[in-house]
Parts: sequence; C-alpha cells; structure tokens
Amino acid sequence: MSNKSIVELVNELPTSGMTITVLKSLDFVVPGEWQNLVGFEATVKAVTGETDPGLILQITDRAMDLYADESQGYQRAIWMYQTVDKAASALGTAAMANKIGQDVPFLSFLDKITPKPEKAQAIDLALKVVVELLAFCQVNGIPGDSIGDFLKALGQYGGEAKMRMAALVCLDGLVPLGPNFIKGVGEILNNASPQALEENQAFGSLRKFIPGGDPASKLAFVGRSYEAVTGWMGDLVASRGLTPQNVVKNLQGAIDIADDKLDYVGAFLDMTTNYYYHTGVQTTAKRLIDRAFAEI
Repeated sequence: MSNKSIVELVNELPTSGMTITVLKSLDFVVPGEWQNLVGFEATVKAVTGETDPGLILQITDRAMDLYADESQGYQRAIWMYQTVDKAASALGTAAMANKIGQDVPFLSFLDKITPKPEKAQAIDLALKVVVELLAFCQVNGIPGDSIGDFLKALGQYGGEAKMRMAALVCLDGLVPLGPNFIKGVGEILNNASPQALEENQAFGSLRKFIPGGDPASKLAFVGRSYEAVTGWMGDLVASRGLTPQNVVKNLQGAIDIADDKLDYVGAFLDMTTNYYYHTGVQTTAKRLIDRAFAEI
C-alpha cells in the first residue's frame, strides 16, 4: 500500500500524457462523461459545490483521515487499481515481445517464451472486471462477493467510472481481441485451468481478496463476475456501434498508429497507459469527499 495521502495521489495525477490523450480520444464512446479533474481542492469544489476555504479544509482533513484508516477500504481500492494496471503493462511488454518474435526471424525465440496474447489478454480483462467489483465493494464497505450490488451500481455509472469501463471494453476488449471479444473471453475462461489463473501476475497479488477457498473456486468467481457484466458490455458496444476499426480510427486522431501495425496496438496501449489507476484514483477521491462532506 502507498504511504501517500489521498491528497497527494490526486494532486499528482497528470494533466497530459498518453493516458490522458487516449482517454480523450474515447470521448465518442461516452460523450461528455469524463473530464480530467485533478488537484484535490478542485475535486472537492467540483463534488460539493463549496468554495469556502475553511469548509474545504475540513472536508480535506476528514477525507485524509478516512483514507488513512486501514479498516476502511479506500487504500485497498486504489492499490487494486494500481496492481492490475502494472500487470497489464507487463502483459503488454510480453505481448509485444511475442509479436516481434513472430514477425522478426532472428527474434523468433521470443514467441516461445512469452504468453499467447489472446489467452493472457482475456484473463487480464476478466481480472480488471473483478478489480472493479472488489474496489466498489471496498469503497462501499460491503462483502467482496456482492456481484448483484455491483451490477446495479454499474448501470448507474457516470463520469470517470463510466469512462473506465468504456475504456476497458475498447482497449482491453475490442482492440486486442476483436469484435467477438465478449463471447471469446467467456469461452477462454470456461476452458481455463486454475493454473492459468495462478500464472497471471495480477492474480498473484490479488488472490487473497478474490472470494474462494482455492484456485478453482477463485477462477469460478472470476468467471461469474465476468459473465455478470457481459450484458452491460454488449449493450455499450451495440448502442455506440463500437468496432475495433472505429476505436482505432479515433485513437489515430490522437496518436500515430500505422494501419499495417494494428496488431501491435493493444500491447502498445498496455505498455503506455494506466487508465485504470488514473480514473480509479479519481473515483475513490470522489467517494471519500462525498462521505467526508456528509460527515462534517
């Protein structure tokens, strides 16, 4: 867990860079939902509408106390977002090595020692869904297996939380896995062994928080969690007419992606963005501020 306060974490969020550029390019998916709100004082003002310096200070102090209290779930939620993003970056590096190994003859040995991108990407996507569920439960003080409560909340998502899930669909689903990713990930999970889950870097860190007494039951929980959100993901894809092509086209408006290198895009985005952590900090800060304001 980080030793930094929630104020420091929010103040340190970047205002530019690859993560911000990519998220802005996805505005067409959830129009107007996300603005890159950074700075704790600015966040307090945006959430509460208050401008009185004394009251803002009280809210800030209370939010810091709540975050510092390890019996609350706020620190764990942010740690989970950070953990799954770090694992995605490692996955991106491995997937890039795999692609290079396939395409460059004298580096062909690399595709023998790196994970197959599709299977690894599917498990990574499913674990991000689980992290979203677990972080929601941590922040709201409810049991970590509350899939039904999470699903109800997901339908009401807005702002950075909705952008996070939309980015998951686009960047971890459509771009690397194709238009049939929802079904494909489900099939991979159904056929996966507990060992495949245990080999995942993120799972190794998150396993103690995932419900289940053994790897097989934890894998079953991952599968149930993923299955629960497939309807929401499918509705988003259908309602916005999302395809790998139109997602990449919008990305090309912000970053230089050659048309003949599209199979590298998913790995590149994993390596260069941390959208889950960035928007996760924003979500957690807002929940803290809401609670602190109510308690003042």
